[in-house]
Formats: sequence, C-alpha cells, structure tokens
Amino acid sequence: MYIGGRAPLFVIRASKLNLCPFPHRTCLPPVKMRISGTLGKQRMYRGLFSRGIWFFSSYSEMELESMTVNVTIQDFVANVESEMFFCNKQQISREIMFLFPVDSDTVVHTFHATMGNTRIEAMLWDKKEAQQLYKATPGMENLRYLQDQGDLWGPVFACFLGTVPPNREVAISLCYVQELPLHPDGAAKFCWPKKLFPQQKFISRYISEEEISEDLHFRIHLQSVRGVSHIDVNSSCTPLQYTAPDQTSAEISLKSSPCLSDELELLVYYGGPHNLSAVVESRDPKAAPGSLLGDPVVMVTLKPSIPEVVPSPGHLGEFLFLMDRSLYQDAQNTLLFLLKSLPLGCYFNIYSFGATFEAFYPQSVEYMQETMDSAVGRISSICPDLGGCDLLGLLRSIYSTPLLHGLPRQLFIFIQRKVSNEEQAIMAEVHRYRDCHRCFCFPIDKCESFYISQAIALETKGKCVCIHSKMTMTSEALKCLQQALQPLASEISLHWDLPPGLEVKVIRKAPEMIFQGHQSIIYAQIHGQAQDSEADVATVTFQYRVGSQPFHYTLRFSMSPSADDSRFPVHRIAMMHLLWKLAWQGTSKSEKEDIWHSAVKLSLSLGVPSAFTSAVAVRVEQRDTGHCDSLLPDSSMLLSPSCNLVPCQLLWLCGSRPVWFKSTRFWMVQKCQLCLEMLSPKASHTDVLSQLSAHCKGKEKVLIRRFSDVLHRG
Repeated sequence: MYIGGRAPLFVIRASKLNLCPFPHRTCLPPVKMRISGTLGKQRMYRGLFSRGIWFFSSYSEMELESMTVNVTIQDFVANVESEMFFCNKQQISREIMFLFPVDSDTVVHTFHATMGNTRIEAMLWDKKEAQQLYKATPGMENLRYLQDQGDLWGPVFACFLGTVPPNREVAISLCYVQELPLHPDGAAKFCWPKKLFPQQKFISRYISEEEISEDLHFRIHLQSVRGVSHIDVNSSCTPLQYTAPDQTSAEISLKSSPCLSDELELLVYYGGPHNLSAVVESRDPKAAPGSLLGDPVVMVTLKPSIPEVVPSPGHLGEFLFLMDRSLYQDAQNTLLFLLKSLPLGCYFNIYSFGATFEAFYPQSVEYMQETMDSAVGRISSICPDLGGCDLLGLLRSIYSTPLLHGLPRQLFIFIQRKVSNEEQAIMAEVHRYRDCHRCFCFPIDKCESFYISQAIALETKGKCVCIHSKMTMTSEALKCLQQALQPLASEISLHWDLPPGLEVKVIRKAPEMIFQGHQSIIYAQIHGQAQDSEADVATVTFQYRVGSQPFHYTLRFSMSPSADDSRFPVHRIAMMHLLWKLAWQGTSKSEKEDIWHSAVKLSLSLGVPSAFTSAVAVRVEQRDTGHCDSLLPDSSMLLSPSCNLVPCQLLWLCGSRPVWFKSTRFWMVQKCQLCLEMLSPKASHTDVLSQLSAHCKGKEKVLIRRFSDVLHRG
C-alpha cells in the first residue's frame, strides 16, 4: 500500500477502557508522553508533542521490546522488511490504534498485526467495493470523526487493532519500498526513527554494547553495479563487509540504536560516475509477459553535472509571485525588493489572492524596465482582504498554463491565512506537476498555513522559510531568489539502444528540467524477446543543456538483472508512478471506466495503492496460534464468527499539528498534536455479516474469494 514513509512513523494509541457518563460517547483520558523508549513523567494536554521529539505510543505502557529489520538498498531504492514486538505493561486492558503517515515516494505493500490467536491484515480493494465494505464495518464512524476532529494534519493510514490484555504482546509486521533522497554530497540517504528502536534500560558504562542491543536485529544489505565505496552511519555498527569480490555488494549490522541523534541516518556512497546509472530488475515468472510485472523494469538515475555558468537571458525562466492579500502590508516591501532584483530577460507575473485571485498580466511578461515599472505601480493598488483563501484555484490556473518555451517555472508564495480544507486537493495538484516547477514558500510564524507551505516546498524540492518577528522577510526571500537563479539542466532527453527484438516503454519520463543539486529517477518497462539470446548489453544516452552549453553522457548496462528480489521493489515504485499517471488520464466515461479496471488490476497485483483502490483490514481468530493458515479454504469461512472486518482506511486528517520527518519529503511536517477518540465496542459478528450481506448483494462470491486469498496466503 502507498503508506508508511522514508522512516515510517508508527503510532499506537492505547487508552483505558473507562466508563463514560454518556452512552454514545467515549471519554478521553489524559495522555502521557514517551521519550526515547522510557516512561515519560510529564503529562501533555491532549497528547501534545513538542518539536523534535519523536513519538511511538501516547501511552508508555505499550513498549517496543524487540525488533528485526532487514533493509536492502540498491542504488537509490530501499526494500525494508520489519517486525516489531510490543507489550502492554499495564495491568489493565488497552484499546490501540495504529497510525502512520504517507510519503509520496514510498510504497508499503504488507502490513499485519498479531495478538495472541488474532491476526489483523490490511489489503487493497477496489474503491467502489470497499465503500460497501466500510458500511459493513463497525467503528468506521470513529475514523471519520478522527478525520474531522483530530489535530494531526495530512494523510495517514489508520487501523484499529482492538483490545490488548495486560502483559499481552503485539507483533507488527511492515514491509515497504521507497526511493531514497539524494544527500547534498551525492550519497543515498536512508533513515529510521530513533523511537522505533527497543527501549534501552538503565544504560551505564558497566553494561556492554552487546547487552544493550540484544533485542535489536538490524541488518542492512547494500548493492550497486557501480560498487559500494563506503558508508557513513551515526550509530555503532559492524565494519562494512563486502560479499562480492568486485565490491558490488556489502552488508553491515547495527550494534545499538543512535544515542545522539533523533534517528538512524545512513549515507551510502557508490563508486563510478554519478551522472548516470541503471538498475534492471527481473520479471515475475508467474506473471504474463507484456504486463508490467511480467516484463523486466529498468531504473535510470539522472544526476546532471551543472557547472557554474551565467545563463543567457532567454534561459533564466519564469518567476511567479503569489501574494496573500491579508499579508499585503507586511510583504509589500519584500515583493518590491524581489521584483527589482530580477535579472533582465526573465519572465514574471504577480498574483494576489484571497477569496478570489487576480493576475497582474494575462500571462507572464518579459522583465524589462517598462514592465517592471508597470508592476511596481500596480503593487500599491492591491487591496487587503480578510476573506477566504483560494490557493487551490490559483494553482490550478497557473498549472493549466503551459511553460513558456519550456523555461523553468518557480513560484514564490507569501501566505498567512488558512487554506479551507483543500490541503489534499492542493497536494495532489502540486504532486502532479512537481517535475516542472519549484516553490519557495514564506508563511508567517504561527499561521495556519505553515504546514501546507512546508509540504508544497518539500514536494517540489524548494524551500519553506517561516517568517517570525526576529527575521527579516526581505533578506530570507532574497536568499531563495539567489537559489532560484542558479543554473539548471534543461531540454532533458533520453535515447535508448537495445538489442534487436526489445523495446522500451517509459513509465516515468524524464523531467523537463533538473535543478542544481537534485536528481531524477526514470522507470521503463522492457518489452519483447531478444533475437539473440547472448546479446544482453544496452545503452542509454542522457542529454541536456545548461544555458546554451550542451552535455551528454552514455551508459552501457547489462540487461541481466543485477539482483534477484522476490519483493520487486523497482517494479512496485514504477507501478506507483504508472498509477499516478493513470489517475489523470481519460476524458470520456468509457475511457475512464477502462482505465479504472486496468488500474485496479495493476494496483492489486503488487499491493500498490492508488486513487482507484482503498485499504480494508480483516481480523482472523486463528484456531492454532502457530499457524495463521489454519482455516479451511472454502466459502463458508466468510460466515464463520472467527472472521471480521476491521476499521482501516487511508485518511486525510484536517487538524493543525503535523509531524516533521526532518530528512524526508513527508507531506506531514513540523510539530504534532495527536488526539484520538476511543473506538466504540466491536459490533457482533452477526450484525457485521448481515450488513455485509445487505450492502454487497450480488458480490458474495467475489468477496469470499478475495477474503480467502488474504486469509490463506503464506
């Protein structure tokens, strides 16, 4: 599923089963904070967590006792398999919920929790059918309440895990793949949160490192055809051990969790040229040739070398200034200063927005003395307004306008007022066009749009500067303008030369531009059958321009897969991009229906969520705790009282306190305030089954078959 994150956050909220004076409501007990795996003494009202403190459980009695994590990093893709064991240390039962935020470059494809003889597993479902299942699931109204009332902001995956008795263990398994971010020095950067390491009790100099980490099993495998040069990790670990004579693979193991950092941070450095690299992943032999899973997929990493040159006037790009009219008095001088600092020859436009938006010019105009003087004169005519905030409409209007001559487009957004519950739609639009523009955001300190501003900047690889009383907005904006004026790679193209009989179908195409210090990862499906079985070498040529200067790099790579991974991490990420693309295709009703059916089939094949699918969870009461596949594979199992639907859904929370993952591109950023209502008692199995029957009439066979697949797979 498209859930989890670059260093995924897991929140289990454990709440006392208390009596409430109102029969249809649940009282929320005070919340304690857990710091670094120890029992937190302070009580935080409504679960408030201050900046920089990672949290796992709002109740410290749910302790992470041990964990096993295996990470395989191949170039800039990580495949993570984790299993964590928690225990309710309190002598009272707890109801728990599992939450984790969404990262736009991560696919979580496996999630299940085991408590005693109960197993809860999340799966993907056709969204239309899932809506019927939600109606049959008791407790879903609590997720909707959480969506509207919770203080947490942004997309999260929520799953109710039920009641944990005293001293009972909960095992949580999570597997995901992700694109790794590029560190400024060219390394691949992998992170894992400090709060997801086992609790370190009574640490002293008299306890050896091995004794402290006996419940930690964290192994990292590294692979690259370019060779693994070295690593940098902020934790005690074993020496880098090469497992291939040509140093194309290596591994390390952690000895203990990081002590001085908020999270584990691993930097992987590769040998060879950094401008262009390719990884081929083999097909699934069980899948039909011609399908995405039935063909090999190649992942190409582009990191252009951009010299410090002075770009010609025609290549400076387009600068758009978006001014919140409620902020006009504070930002007028900054806007004037930026406008007068633009270089001759670029293009620009100014938009003011509130309940409506208005552009100075119908389209961007070339920056010269006359247009600059005209814009300066019009700035004073902007009328302050304290109405709504139609940022979504303004962005859609800008994105619908084609790029001027393919020039880079960079937005400077000055905002103060709250975006009216349109964050999810805004982020969808920004994500859709993230490869062809960059945003610099300037929210005012403590304003309600700070978090959406952070998210927009992170998604477009820009920058967000929160302006407070001790900062000068003009000086901070000028620093961003200097960054925006740096040279960049444009007119990017890839040319393929494959053995006869093979062809390439690009899934994620090369972007129109790559800004300095950034990279782009391209995915392509390899079709056909090679005429010569011995010919397995292909070439790809990367071409671009910096100003008027052309560059090109050619890479020869083997068509033979560099590694055999049954979890298909490259295929999964490629499918994620394909599903994003499909979500915007189709004009007629019949075209959209065809796309829908095709996308659902793709999404379910590898467990990659999309706009066409939704998450559903099933609770299974296992007859034999040692075998999760003990139920008989027949249609009667759906009618068994041992099976139940579980509240589980991908939600966009409309609160005001997101979480910041400092080294990732999460849509959730900065502080977090978590407030969850206890879920209502589970409805009887009979009620659930009767609801399911009423709402899913005519689909019983399909539902039974899909439940059977989930409950009986290995």
